[in-house]
Amino acid sequence: MRAAENGRDPRLKAISDAIRVVPHFPKPGIMFHDITTLLLDHKAFKDTVDLFVERYRDMGISIVAGIEARGFIFGPSIALGIGAKFIPLRKPGKLPGRVISEPYELEYGTDQLEMHVGAVQPGERTIIIDDLVATGGTLSAAIRLLG
Repeated sequence: MRAAENGRDPRLKAISDAIRVVPHFPKPGIMFHDITTLLLDHKAFKDTVDLFVERYRDMGISIVAGIEARGFIFGPSIALGIGAKFIPLRKPGKLPGRVISEPYELEYGTDQLEMHVGAVQPGERTIIIDDLVATGGTLSAAIRLLG
């Protein structure tokens, strides 16, 4: 891992600079951090994935779970980089076959996450990839579902 004189990885500034901030989106008062501009910058996108891989490579992680939909952007690449399997956590009705589901509360109602039955085996270590934590409802549901 590279480190600047101040102890911070120099890739972090380039990654931060590649993320566009959109004021008042999707509603007034929200400062939306748009990662689509990061995805347009090959080096910043690769550096983002590399930072995750460097952090988790030697931690015995066997599962990378990605929450729909932005967890699907980074999750599979991180899983490949650390030698883990990728498990998509999807909205209801999106996965074929037998699934288990976990409900969660949103700021504006309720929703559910689903995954395939048998995707997780006892003793497997997991990291969860999502784009943000607002109320924590989605992340909490993912933890319950994977546990």
